[in-house]
Amino acid sequence: MNNGFMTAADVAEFLGVSQSFAYKVVQTLNKEMKAKGFHTIAGKVNTEYFKEKYCYQRKE
Repeated sequence: MNNGFMTAADVAEFLGVSQSFAYKVVQTLNKEMKAKGFHTIAGKVNTEYFKEKYCYQRKE
């Protein structure tokens, strides 16, 4: 994880899933970001957005 982006390999390691499933996760998140008007990079996902979607954070 560097430069604020995670590769599919990073996602696979973080979630403990196969790399092919991680690519699907990256694609899904990038589609969501594009729909919100953000630019994306194929094969990489913004680290903050990924953690927002996949890490539980208690809101107070």
